[in-house]
Amino acid sequence: MTAMAADAAALASGKGHEDENFPVASWVLKPQYRAPIMAFYRFARAADDVADNAAASADEKLALLGAMRATLDGSTDANPESLALRQVCAERGLTPQHGLDLLTAFERDCTILRYASWDDLIDYCRYSAMPVGRFVLDVHGESRELWPANDALCAALQVINHLQDCGKDYRTINRVYIPTDMLAAAGATVEDLGRDRATPTLRGVIVELARKTQGLLAQSACFAGCIHDKRLAVEVAVIQRLAESLTRKLLTRDPLSERVHHSKLETLLIAGTAGAARMLTR
Repeated sequence: MTAMAADAAALASGKGHEDENFPVASWVLKPQYRAPIMAFYRFARAADDVADNAAASADEKLALLGAMRATLDGSTDANPESLALRQVCAERGLTPQHGLDLLTAFERDCTILRYASWDDLIDYCRYSAMPVGRFVLDVHGESRELWPANDALCAALQVINHLQDCGKDYRTINRVYIPTDMLAAAGATVEDLGRDRATPTLRGVIVELARKTQGLLAQSACFAGCIHDKRLAVEVAVIQRLAESLTRKLLTRDPLSERVHHSKLETLLIAGTAGAARMLTR
């Protein structure tokens, strides 16, 4: 292993929770829940930075992720982010499985650069996104009967992120989450992602994926209303509304040549409206 990749901290991107598309442990949540959620976020961010590093080799990244896994399961104390999460889980009687599942996705990212179908992509989301929401629900003591709605929302958030970054992911790390069978059926190619502007065929695939994402969001529309903790329900309602808005943007904007993100003002307006509506409903 090179000196550069001697530990996960060396591969840190500098990205933090305030740089994400969606709220992470926001002030809306009760204070006693924010610290464990931030521990999970810091663990996830460290692993994501390892998997997405363009300079380290696959073997180097897998070794670092392996150290994170070993720390989380208690075999070693080598990784600080994993150790902090392990301690949070022990203190609160939570399973470390959500973190271990998340590592499975990042380990895949080191060696799997293409996804053949929508089903394959959703299976990736099962490990890369769904455990995040499941952990938040467990921290709050919510019923696991909420997992299907959570899983649909988390998968939608992940697909949105993939579509927003599809050009950058291809150019910088040669990773493509857009299913190759959908590209082939439309007459598009992976190489189209390297263009300055999406071709009509690639644009059609992005629109089709955005519509599939709308289907996921339809499945999660009931989620906030089923959550017992009122403040968590507000945060989920905000995330749902932000995701719906971004998906509509993807139906009309080209992520290769146009910005498909919310401005800070847009985020505040959407979040305020969704949060107020949720509180009034409660």
